[in-house]
Amino acid sequence: MLFSRLSSLALARKTPATLLSRSYSTHYGSWINGATYEPEQGTSYTVSDPARLTPLCTVSDAGPAEVDLAVKAARESFDSGVWKDMPVQDRANILNDAARLLRARVPEFAHTESLQTGRAIREMNAQLGRLPEWLEYFAALIRTSEGTCPPFKGPYVNYVKRVPIGVCAQITPWNHPMLIAIKKIAPALAAGNSVVLKPSEHAPITVLEFAGILKEAGLPDGVFNVVPGQGQCGAALAGHNDVDLVDLTGGTPTGRKVHEVAGGNLATVLSELGGKAPMIVFDDADIEQAVNGCAFGSFVATGQTCIAGTRLLVHEDIYDDFVARYVEKVSGIKIGDPQHPDTQMGPVINQGQLDQVMKFCELGVEEGGTILTGGKPVEGLDDELKGGYYWPPTVIGDCTPDMRVVREEVFGPVVVAYKFSDEADAVKKANDSEFGLAASVWSQDVKRCHRVADKLEVGIVWLNDHHRNDPSSPWGGMKDSGVGRENGLEALHEYTQTRSVVVGFGEEKFDWFVKGDARYG
Repeated sequence: MLFSRLSSLALARKTPATLLSRSYSTHYGSWINGATYEPEQGTSYTVSDPARLTPLCTVSDAGPAEVDLAVKAARESFDSGVWKDMPVQDRANILNDAARLLRARVPEFAHTESLQTGRAIREMNAQLGRLPEWLEYFAALIRTSEGTCPPFKGPYVNYVKRVPIGVCAQITPWNHPMLIAIKKIAPALAAGNSVVLKPSEHAPITVLEFAGILKEAGLPDGVFNVVPGQGQCGAALAGHNDVDLVDLTGGTPTGRKVHEVAGGNLATVLSELGGKAPMIVFDDADIEQAVNGCAFGSFVATGQTCIAGTRLLVHEDIYDDFVARYVEKVSGIKIGDPQHPDTQMGPVINQGQLDQVMKFCELGVEEGGTILTGGKPVEGLDDELKGGYYWPPTVIGDCTPDMRVVREEVFGPVVVAYKFSDEADAVKKANDSEFGLAASVWSQDVKRCHRVADKLEVGIVWLNDHHRNDPSSPWGGMKDSGVGRENGLEALHEYTQTRSVVVGFGEEKFDWFVKGDARYG
């Protein structure tokens, strides 16, 4: 039976009118060379609220022509040295000023993020409140980073500097519009690069607003540009022959295309792609903490995040009890108006995403799974929300590793649950995936936690926790989950390249063509 539990989950009530004041413009163009750019003849698209389907604003649909202009502005600013040659102390000061300005506008940005993505305002307040830390971290990093002086045989000194790469294209998604953008912008600018960013057409507003913050903070014109176009815009940017690096967060199929087209120009490509994160719960786990942590790891952002815990692997001895408690927990998640402070989960982003979620729920049952909670449209919503793209937290039990719903990324509020017998079986089943982004391990045995973490084929492991992030902590995947790392010193290195300078200080005269025993190499 497809629906074993009614999906009229706890519902948040209507949003206080005071939260609905507009904090964004009714129309946006591209941001090129420090100013809004509108083509003489161009088209626009509409950004809508996925909870109510009401239009929020229109946005100029940037295409290849705007990409060319933005890349040209970025190249000119880079070659001029106005940013890359600025003393690192001054670059750091500008990033710190941008952090200060952003922090003052966090409530406004959180409100807008919630409207354009449908994510609960409590999530957006918590997430965006930390974003200035990324700017501050990389500002501090460039002030304290040092080059190296490797040993070099003979009377020579070899010093190695890290220098910016050049023009960097950044392509960001709709699920964390500001977070993922800031994770890319901060190291790119700190390193001295110039940037052209294409935000998702589903949620471009806050990134466009942030461009104005960078200008106010003192960033020179042309160093940061935004082209808010749709598919053809991303393709033009990724394949532009004057782009030196492309950094993408998106699905794995899109990532493959970007690697192919950018690789043709010998551009460096960084990518944070799909995931199917396992949450491994051993029989000695703190059950209450594991239930709460796994529920958070699964359904924050309505499950629309690449590191969402979507594979619940539970030891066979506690499987029935743990899954029952987990189902009870997630069935109580409050669904409703994202702007209401009591709402814990909002809608998915659009009709296409909702269709995909519904398809995988049906597929999971066809493949032999059992819907333990959710699996049907949400009931009891306020009239103004009934057209929204809502779907409840859904858990599918009786799953096996070969099922498509277990192996493929759903990118929505759907979790599959299945058993493992022992530590080796847990590791085998967790690693049985084309993805390798993240995982969590739940056990009170510290040695076991570290043992399992050491065997998981993923880039991020949380022990007795899930979905934690920090500007200093490397973030990225293995296998089909991408190439490269965000955050930390690794991110700064991704956005720089080394220049090795060899200095001879010996007094011996050198003439290779006269002296037969002269040193070579």
